[in-house]
Order: sequence, then structure tokens, then C-alpha cells
Amino acid sequence: MATPRNRNISVSETSRPVLPRHARLKFDETRKVWVILAPERVLAPDEIAVEVLQLCDGVRSVADMVDHLAAKYSAEREAIATDVIAMLQDLADKGFLTEAREKTA
Repeated sequence: MATPRNRNISVSETSRPVLPRHARLKFDETRKVWVILAPERVLAPDEIAVEVLQLCDGVRSVADMVDHLAAKYSAEREAIATDVIAMLQDLADKGFLTEAREKTA
């Protein structure tokens, strides 16, 4: 019996988020905005969300992303962590983000 696929992940600092196979982050030349394209859905994230999404490679943990952003913007790590986790959780709840899985041999 196949294990049901849970689309909704619980984002934490140890999560390694990645866009699911059916979605991709792309710059829309016509509108001059970044969009997430998914079947029958388009989402236009703001500039900050785009920067975070570009870090969602399935390798980096949320903690690594937060450290990177806190250093880049000389901002308080705790505040960035709260905002990044909330944003990623919202995208995960909408099906635009999933958790990278460990590769099996």
C-alpha cells in the first residue's frame, strides 16, 4: 500500500523547503514581476518572498536561509526567522512549497 502524500508540511528551522515539481519560480518578462507558476495557478510573490524562494533549493535549511538573510540585511535573526517561517508556512499550506526528501540508495 502506498503511503499517502502529505502536501502540507510544517515549516521549522530544520525544514529544507523546495518548490514542488509542478511549480516553478520564473520572471515574467511581460509583467516585469516574479511569479510562481503551477497548473492552473499563478502567484506573484513580493520582492522579499522572491528572495526567500530563491534560497529554497531543497539543500539549505530554513535556519541557513535565516542566517544568510540576517547577515545580508544586518537584521535581528529572531525577527527574520519569525517572518520567513510564517511566509514559507503560508506557501506550503497553499501547495506552493514542499519538503525536500532524503535521497534513498
